[in-house]
Amino acid sequence: MLKKTIQTLERCNVHMKWNHLFGSSVRNISSASTTQNDSTTSYSVPREKVDCVVIGAGVVGIAVATALALKGREVIVIESGPSFGTGTSSRNSEVVHAGIYYPRDSFKAIFCVKGREMLYEYCSKHDIPHEQTGKLIVATRSSEIPKLNDILNHGIQNGVDGLKVMNGVDAMKMEPELQCVKAILSPLSGIVDSHSLMLSLVGEAENHRTTFTYNSTVIGGHIEGNEICLHISETKSLKEWNETSILQPELLLIPKLVVNSAGLSAPALAKRFTGLENRVIPPAYYARGCYFTLSNTKAPFRRLLYPIPEDGGLGVHVTLDLNGQVKFGPDVEWIDGVDDISSFQNKYFLINFHLHTFEFL
Repeated sequence: MLKKTIQTLERCNVHMKWNHLFGSSVRNISSASTTQNDSTTSYSVPREKVDCVVIGAGVVGIAVATALALKGREVIVIESGPSFGTGTSSRNSEVVHAGIYYPRDSFKAIFCVKGREMLYEYCSKHDIPHEQTGKLIVATRSSEIPKLNDILNHGIQNGVDGLKVMNGVDAMKMEPELQCVKAILSPLSGIVDSHSLMLSLVGEAENHRTTFTYNSTVIGGHIEGNEICLHISETKSLKEWNETSILQPELLLIPKLVVNSAGLSAPALAKRFTGLENRVIPPAYYARGCYFTLSNTKAPFRRLLYPIPEDGGLGVHVTLDLNGQVKFGPDVEWIDGVDDISSFQNKYFLINFHLHTFEFL
């Protein structure tokens, strides 16, 4: 069954040359399939039943696919881009967090602590470039010290080992260019080469029968009984869509298990699943931030440096990459949605910057 589905996807992505989204080629590829009579589609398209579908080949989707494959499941990963990791996963700070900040007993706190341990172990086993640099969370004035103590207690409650309070003098001995009155040392924080991590996970998944299909977009879906039917089109065909006509699929997949790992598009995609109750879709709140790169000078820091957290984020902090490049950011600007970029481009047009967009759920 998986082989048949892969062949169908290959016909969609390689062998068929569509003229436009509603062209005759859609009818051509449907000639060997059964007729779809539900209200969602008005013409017949290929229908395939599969085991597992992961939507999105970012680092989360790849990791999920790998975990499923290692359990013996047959997995198809559908990615709208030309390769894996071209979205948010290529625009992150590559920081390995210790698990300090998240609410106590929350999934984020639990998974961050356990995930950090597993990530370092995986990187060591698979020779993925990484470094346990450590991190300093600093108070720059005495009024911030109570908040710093709260952060320390919170981290300890979350099970983060090795946290240490330092006075300003000792912290500035570690980082001579730093100015602070008190700090917390988090020795377990670090950085990782995210592309190498994703490349390793993709290889492991493919070695366990996972198939990645790129340039394919899940445009929506509908519920049939107790099954989810995914609507799929070739990505380049969507560029010709006028956004007013009904968007029709070119392939229908009916998986036993579907994981929506579409990143910033995940909530919007879930809302396009006809029959899925809105109450099970969490609301999305979007913010964007800028990172500014320090260039033409020797890196002044050896560790990650974080201020006291602010509303909506961890504050403008210092991050490093494995090449020693220093970045400052991100700032936080709340926006209505992920396509709200025009004012940003106008505002920062003359500045050389790296754009990182985050979703806060």
